[in-house]
Amino acid sequence: MLQGEAATTIDLHLINRVAGGERDAIAELYDRHGERIAFFVVYIKEAHPEDGWALTDNQDEQIALVDPVTLDERAAVADACAVRLQTRIPILLDELDNAVASAYGGWPDRLYLIGRDGRVAFQGGEGPFGFKPEELASAIAKELEL
Repeated sequence: MLQGEAATTIDLHLINRVAGGERDAIAELYDRHGERIAFFVVYIKEAHPEDGWALTDNQDEQIALVDPVTLDERAAVADACAVRLQTRIPILLDELDNAVASAYGGWPDRLYLIGRDGRVAFQGGEGPFGFKPEELASAIAKELEL
């Protein structure tokens, strides 16, 4: 039985930053609470496309993406992200109008926990520096009364 929903937004450009401890911490939360909480990655607008604000870190890792202009292209980029991150968490796509990212202030990435009452129980700081899974873990414990 699902008692809440946790959603995290993550962008492909954060692979290097999230690939270590943060990614492992999210995977541990998913493993520990996945039976009671629905976890999702919401794939939003690409923050560092080659035809925009490209990062040398991405180029060093051979990550070269143009900004998707169709939902199919965004889905392909999200699939590439899932493979590269080796995530087991289901991925949802924001529409091309970026309504989810705008409504939740999710760009470039942010952690959320939606409580049993449908309200935001936790809103993490703006990533990448505000991407703190340990804060989400505390919010989950509080929400589930652990």
